[in-house]
Amino acid sequence: MGNPVTHFEIVGQDAGALQAFYRDAFGWEVRPAGPTYAMVLPGADAGINGGVGAAPEGGGASRVTVYVEVEDLDRALSRIQSLGGGTVVGPLAVPNGPRIALFRDPEGHVVGLTESATIRR
Repeated sequence: MGNPVTHFEIVGQDAGALQAFYRDAFGWEVRPAGPTYAMVLPGADAGINGGVGAAPEGGGASRVTVYVEVEDLDRALSRIQSLGGGTVVGPLAVPNGPRIALFRDPEGHVVGLTESATIRR
C-alpha cells in the first residue's frame, strides 16, 4: 500500500455521549485532549489512533473522516486537484499535532490528510 490511513475522526453534536458510546462499545481508551475532543489510542495488538469529539463550529455536521498520511500536503492537494478533487480545509497546523488538510474527491467524499514530517509518534 502506498500512503497509509493513520488516523480516524468521529465528530457530532454531543462529544461526551459519542466518547462514552465508543469507549463502552469497543473498549477503546479515550483520553481528553480538550474541552470537546478526546484521542483514541490504539491497543497493544493493533489499530490506528483516532479522535472523537464535537463537530467544529460552522461545520457542525456529524461525520466520520479517515486521514491518509502524505509526505507533503501542498503537493498532495495539488495532485488531488489535478485529478478532479478539491481542497476543503487547510493546510493547517493542529496545536501540539500534525499539519492536516481535508479534501473532497470527485464524488464529494471528504477525506483527511496528515503530513508525515509533522506526525508525532
